[in-house]
Amino acid sequence: MEDLSQQHWENIYQTKNSNEVSWTQEKPNISLQLIQQCNLLKTASIIDIGGGDSNLVDYLLQEGFENITVLDISKKALEKAQQRLGKLAEKVKWIVSDITKFNPTETYDLWHDRAAFHFLTQPNDVANYIKIASKAINRNMIIGTFSTNGPTKCSGLTIQQYNETGLTEIFSSSFTKNNCTLHQHTTPFNTTQEFIFCSFIKNKSII
Repeated sequence: MEDLSQQHWENIYQTKNSNEVSWTQEKPNISLQLIQQCNLLKTASIIDIGGGDSNLVDYLLQEGFENITVLDISKKALEKAQQRLGKLAEKVKWIVSDITKFNPTETYDLWHDRAAFHFLTQPNDVANYIKIASKAINRNMIIGTFSTNGPTKCSGLTIQQYNETGLTEIFSSSFTKNNCTLHQHTTPFNTTQEFIFCSFIKNKSII
């Protein structure tokens, strides 16, 4: 299953440019706002889950963050980001991995995930994600998924929609919700997709 999933995403990133995929954001404003609210030090360890060739890493580098990791199942997606960044790519750690198989070798002050978690539709994969996140996160987690008013599919794959209650409950064993907000994402095709973004704090009992 992992190989099939990886093959799907490698094909997407090999055959489509950023203006040909719905998730592209010129500037990820909502993510940057939520990250700013975490009041992180510039030395904080940050990981972007399913970051692909997102521009988030560019803006984090511009803001002076020094310890950034980008993880994606697609090697080609990460290569695109590296090529865009040029020399700056050397300041970033790049990890090719299926998030449900990820074995972190460090912990993170901030775990950011826009539009990766909602691709996990099997209970075992969701459970693995939560288990990995619970071990890897020191304090802050930001999750963005399609809302219950958003699409039911992306890139030809079925996704799992969430509302505030559902997203809060699924992570409640290890995380406490800080806040949630709905966000209308405008795609490169001038259509809109509704996301829900929630920020969480790791429960002190498991820190």
